[in-house]
Order: sequence, then structure tokens, then C-alpha cells
Amino acid sequence: WHWPYATQTIVKGDQTVACISAASILAKTARDQEMCRLDTEYPHYGFARHAGYGTRAHLQALAQHGPCAAHRKSFAPIKQLSLGLT
Repeated sequence: WHWPYATQTIVKGDQTVACISAASILAKTARDQEMCRLDTEYPHYGFARHAGYGTRAHLQALAQHGPCAAHRKSFAPIKQLSLGLT
């Protein structure tokens, strides 16, 4: 797949370019809201507390309940569960 637009990589752009910083804040806010929504849909996982990161509580919930539809299959603990490595 080819992106037809010119791009420029800006290392640590969120610290030096206002629109990148704003986009970062908006993305984090949207993600946090989605984690809260997922927490109501899948309360056993505690998404509102760990925001989907691989915390001890999240990994314990995965071990106990298995993955839900919201889990990325590329998330390393899910791969390990599917391969029986845990």
C-alpha cells in the first residue's frame, strides 16, 4: 500500500509542534473513553483501571476468563494463551 502524500517524521514532535501535541491529547482522551466503555461491556477485565495495558490484574483476568472480542490477537499475552504457553 502506498501513501500518496509527502510526510515528515518529527522526533518528539508532541513536545515541539502544537498540532501534534493536541492530536496526542485527543487520541489519549478518546482511548481512555473507549476503555471506560469496554469496562461496562466486559467488567471482568477491569479496562477502566488498567486501560488495556499488561498489568498484573489484566494478565490475571486474561488467565481466568480468556480474551474477549476487544482484545487484539497481536497482544503478546493473547498469543501466549492461544499457543498454550501460559
